Amino acid sequence: MAFSELGLSPEILQAVSDAGYTTPTPIQKQAIPHVQLGRDVLGCAQTGTGKTASFVLPMIDILAAGRGRARMPRSLILEPTRELASQVAAAFEIYGKYHRLTMALLIGGESFTDQEKKLNRGVDVLIATPGRLLDLYGRGKILLSDVRILVIDEADRMLDMGFIPDVERIVGLLPKERQTLFFSATMPPEIRRLGEAFLTDPKEIAVSPPASPAAMVKQSLIVIEEADKREALFRLIGGEEVKNALIFCNRKRDVDLLCRSLKRHGFDAAALHGDMPQARRTETLERFKEGSVRLLAASDVAARGLDIAGLSHVFCFDVPYHAEDYVHRIGRTGRAGREGRSFMLAVPEEGKAVAAIVKLIGKDIPRERVEGVAEAELVLEADRPRALYSSSRSKTGRKPSSVRAAPASDRTQREKSVGSAKEGRSEPKRGERGETNGESFGQRERESANAAIVGFGDHLPAFLARQPKSPH
Repeated sequence: MAFSELGLSPEILQAVSDAGYTTPTPIQKQAIPHVQLGRDVLGCAQTGTGKTASFVLPMIDILAAGRGRARMPRSLILEPTRELASQVAAAFEIYGKYHRLTMALLIGGESFTDQEKKLNRGVDVLIATPGRLLDLYGRGKILLSDVRILVIDEADRMLDMGFIPDVERIVGLLPKERQTLFFSATMPPEIRRLGEAFLTDPKEIAVSPPASPAAMVKQSLIVIEEADKREALFRLIGGEEVKNALIFCNRKRDVDLLCRSLKRHGFDAAALHGDMPQARRTETLERFKEGSVRLLAASDVAARGLDIAGLSHVFCFDVPYHAEDYVHRIGRTGRAGREGRSFMLAVPEEGKAVAAIVKLIGKDIPRERVEGVAEAELVLEADRPRALYSSSRSKTGRKPSSVRAAPASDRTQREKSVGSAKEGRSEPKRGERGETNGESFGQRERESANAAIVGFGDHLPAFLARQPKSPH
């Protein structure tokens, strides 16, 4: 099937041809006709399958007739990150160059004044991150009562980043009568329930098994001790034919630390994470895309939606917290029919997280060794010794240290020691206790007066034993 068979306008077909595309991807084949008919769509396709064009192309044709009014956009596309929003904006510029549609990009790190000027001139397409959109709405700079098409892109990432309450609020501000397009790389139950709440009789499209990694990516798992992770990474980079690579860390501070370590060891590296100013993030990405930087240490949020042509390798320096993120990470490589390579470095304690990834993708990840680095074994939950503490906090509110149950032989020896210490100190039988054998209250008081004072050991301070002076 060719793009010309999808019922797109001549202007769109010319723009697609100019971009060098001739054959639509599976998600585009299935989604575009339903979007053109005005139907709601629930689309699930892995990263790199062309989801963006599947809603951008028909939207341009739908919006071609009409004109946006001041501060009242006619369509809204919500993206979880600045990079994804910028990528969609670039797609509109490429495919809409033969139309006269206006567009505004509302993302953090950019001037409010410039964004407000675009809104005041009227826009047909508004591409925004939830936070910046609500900020401008709260300032009274934008009205959403004229939105006729809503696109919620990368919905699973919206969930992971905690944007769902913002998305729900934004949807509540839109007209009831609208077309909604809901796209996600994965479709866990939470996302499906969210889609059902936002969509009306949607056409569900899934072009590949949910959460399946790219078929062109050769995956490997390396299990080592925490102290050997950097050495293993450096040896992998040196031993592989790495044209360019993304190296994923779970935390932003680890991205900076790893980047500095890579540079100290002579590697050409840069960092990319959400705390960096937008101008610096854009500059870093451009350097990486043009090849002046070979290695990019990044966090999941910053790297989501990156489309790097010919990316040869992906290294998961940290096992991702969420199994779905593994699919997104390795989906950066192995695109457009090219082969890709991915390595995930895991420490023994991450056995549960690795097992979750294996369960999600439906197959084992082959184990590999790094020459010169000792191999370790994953520890699964069933293999872990039970802790002496059943909860993460004690009654005092302080977090206990990680104490594990001692071996049975040690416990037996300890019990013997405790038992010998108690010899000679007889425990009262039930019939000997005052509350059961009818002893008088005064008798129990006299006995307790002769008992040792708890908390002072064998020594009772004299001031406590001194009789009070008579007032007379």
